[in-house]
Amino acid sequence: MNYRKLCTTLVVMIISFSATTVLSQNVILPNAYAHNDYWHRRPLLDALDNGFTYVEADVYLKNGKLIVTHILPYFKNKRTLEELYLKPLLQYVNNNATNAANADSQLTLMIDVKSNAEKTYKVLSLLLQKYKTILSGYQNGELIMRNVSVVITGHKPYNLLTGEENRLAFLDEDLTQAGQDSTTNIYRVASCKYSSLVKWKGKGRISDSDIQRLEYFVLQAHKNGRKVRLWGSPDKTKVWSELLKCNVDLINTDKINRLRAFLTSEMSIVAKKS
Repeated sequence: MNYRKLCTTLVVMIISFSATTVLSQNVILPNAYAHNDYWHRRPLLDALDNGFTYVEADVYLKNGKLIVTHILPYFKNKRTLEELYLKPLLQYVNNNATNAANADSQLTLMIDVKSNAEKTYKVLSLLLQKYKTILSGYQNGELIMRNVSVVITGHKPYNLLTGEENRLAFLDEDLTQAGQDSTTNIYRVASCKYSSLVKWKGKGRISDSDIQRLEYFVLQAHKNGRKVRLWGSPDKTKVWSELLKCNVDLINTDKINRLRAFLTSEMSIVAKKS
């Protein structure tokens, strides 16, 4: 069996895990990643209601507060990381009693740091302590998985995190460098820009060279236990299908309703065949 056929088989296995719950309103979608989640009418909640397990928020440090925004907040802004995400996540976990042992039900909060990495992380680290009962972490040399994992992308405080024995955050690895850093228990996801690896924009047939290049880097990331994401990918079902065939774990989108419909449709197809 060649690698592409193996990837296709794995995709079927991943999607089929919840085929029996396709008709459920609360279906869990382990491949669904809400990019710029805070742009939606109800940040976090819209994504959770659609079964997404990964949500992303851009964060700036301003006047000691972590503000959720895409650009530098020059004006007073009350949209803080704690109010939009951490407090609601704590309530969500308490209300739903999510089983941390079930990897498919775990949630990941991706924090895209836009301000200085070290200064921002120092404030973030203190804030995360308030929510440690629900957060995965690295404690005394042991990886502890809980209901929610925090992964930092954007400006990443690599030196600070690697120097800590106890922490409640992980990093997003550069997919194009996957496998080159042997540091354990610091990376949970490996990402890069879609166009860095794939030139195909969803028209016609994807080239063999695009497939081979993507499959190579996905394999490197998976060898080290990272989930793979390509940001900036075209929001087209044809592209999503090819990414899944190449064993990309996370489909990055701003269109959460459309992606939910696509993934649940795929589940229905698998359920009918099984």
